[in-house]
Amino acid sequence: MSNHLSGQTSPYLLQHANNPVDWYPWCAEAFEKAKREDKPVFLSIGYSTCHWCHVMAHESFEDPEIADILNRHFVSVKVDKEERPDIDSIYMAVCQAFTGGGGWPTSIIMTADQKPFFAGTYFPKTARYGSIGFKELLLAVAEKWETDRDSLLQSADEITAALNGRQHHYEDTDEDIIEQAVDLYKRNYDDEYGGFGSAPKFPAPHNLMFLMRHYRKYGDAEALKMAEVTLMQMYSGGIFDHIGYGFCRYSTDRYFLVPHFEKMLYDNALLISAYSKAYETTKRAIYMEIAEKTASYVLSEMRSEGGGFFSAQDADSDGEEGGYYVFKPSEITELLGEDEGAAFNKYFGITESGNFEGRSIPNLLGTRDFTNRFDRYLPRIREFRKKRASLHTDDKIITSWNCLMIAALCHIYRVSGRREYLDAAEKAMRFIEDNLSDGDTLYVSWRNGKKSGKGFLEDYACFIYALLAMYDITFDREMLNRAARLTAKTVGEYFDEEHGGFYIYGKENETLIFRPKDTYDGAMPSGNSLMAYNLVKLSYIRPDGGMDDVLQKQLRFMSGEAKRYPAGYAMFMTALSDYTDSPAVITVVRGGDDISELPLYIPSDAYVKVLDEPTDEYRLINGRTAIYECRNRSCLPPVNKDEFIANNKVGR
Repeated sequence: MSNHLSGQTSPYLLQHANNPVDWYPWCAEAFEKAKREDKPVFLSIGYSTCHWCHVMAHESFEDPEIADILNRHFVSVKVDKEERPDIDSIYMAVCQAFTGGGGWPTSIIMTADQKPFFAGTYFPKTARYGSIGFKELLLAVAEKWETDRDSLLQSADEITAALNGRQHHYEDTDEDIIEQAVDLYKRNYDDEYGGFGSAPKFPAPHNLMFLMRHYRKYGDAEALKMAEVTLMQMYSGGIFDHIGYGFCRYSTDRYFLVPHFEKMLYDNALLISAYSKAYETTKRAIYMEIAEKTASYVLSEMRSEGGGFFSAQDADSDGEEGGYYVFKPSEITELLGEDEGAAFNKYFGITESGNFEGRSIPNLLGTRDFTNRFDRYLPRIREFRKKRASLHTDDKIITSWNCLMIAALCHIYRVSGRREYLDAAEKAMRFIEDNLSDGDTLYVSWRNGKKSGKGFLEDYACFIYALLAMYDITFDREMLNRAARLTAKTVGEYFDEEHGGFYIYGKENETLIFRPKDTYDGAMPSGNSLMAYNLVKLSYIRPDGGMDDVLQKQLRFMSGEAKRYPAGYAMFMTALSDYTDSPAVITVVRGGDDISELPLYIPSDAYVKVLDEPTDEYRLINGRTAIYECRNRSCLPPVNKDEFIANNKVGR
């Protein structure tokens, strides 16, 4: 049998298309049915590579008994959080208010007017883990809907009113919160195993990039140490796939040993940027090696034929979490022979007792003597595990995540000089232009020749970020002009002119029960943090853009938001730091000579203006390209291209 999901393109929705639950996608038809039949709506939000989404689907949504209860008493709606971040943001806030936490699957029960009166995450079919059973929950709500509906409706109205009454703080720009953020990182730092806080530990590469940038500006050696130890511990642990490369979602322990095994495009994109920054900062070859290994994983396993990048690979394989990634020692010795297999097992910590449910996650936590000796065996082991277990890839191509990957490819190209990374970035950019944009209108995702709905704030913020990264390494003025046009559109569609801050959805998107502004930098930087960074960068390299008033409002708005916990706003801290204390600003006056190599010698945290014609202030040197560099409120004498490259080749 099939339900109303069979015509969808989302892999997550299609995973549920043959459930006995009569699922609808989020659509007017579902809510009209709920009104007509006088039923509450059960909303389930998740994504295709989510382990606990799979568990709940198998236990409950594939179960005829549960399906019968849902079909008789509710109208059931499925949402892919990656296609509808607006819906996810609103109802995740509801879930957090109800439970004090959140996660996926998100389970919401609400009225036909989309007003929630109950929220939670995963529920087992019957009571266990200290949780009410899903069956009991549904029956209790169905009974209360019939016997005491007024209390449910009152609760729904109160929750909706509370959401709409949430206040955002709006204060003067406060540069002191930058040091407060650094102090918070230092207090929360795990000086034994790296990372911050206790388990679970997330990569949060934007935190590490902020700390490295802080070191480069102010020489804070402790900030650099925190970033370096964390980067090396993540690579050494099982959160990095030492066989096929790439990073998993997060570590379930404080050692970065046992990951949640799904791999997300945005994590790997941001980590490529972080390891590239670490190499640029320290010149330690290991960081370049890790960045290139991670890039090779994305380019080989996550890239579509057209150049766009898939969104994720599953934690589960053949119904078992992590089964694809773990090994028994005998499997390796059978592949490599006794001697080489034993040496491989020892190096990667593959033991008889195992470190994950009786088997071993390959890791390097037992050594600091890194070697490439075993690299020649990795293709053989990769093929073995592909034949041993299947691994689902969500082949949805998401605009915002692809843009983070484009920026990452620009960052690794800048420090490596390898043309393949620039080529991949340019091809991915063309894919977005051809398939995910219509003029200056962006769309959320693309799959099987179809694009989903109109984009949200994070799509525009990430695309502008990628365009500016491309401009940095190509000096292509069209990239800069397009970034400026899209910034103006984003301001017009999403910006709160009265209070500052950007709404998650714009004037062209569907209107929901309230209009949130996401500000916290979670797994990836928020749209508001990225827009603050984009506006600051544009103010330096395109100062005549007419965005100064918007920039000031955004900095004040975000300062108010970040004041409660500055360490949760690393991308905004980067923007604020650059606004209050400018990094190097380099002006290139283009002459007749070739300057295509020049971006490789410009520090990644510098802001670059390229002038196609000389001015009275910025002149050529003997008719050739001239570079003017200003930092720390003073300017160096201008130099020609060759002299600038020679000065910056040291340490490359």
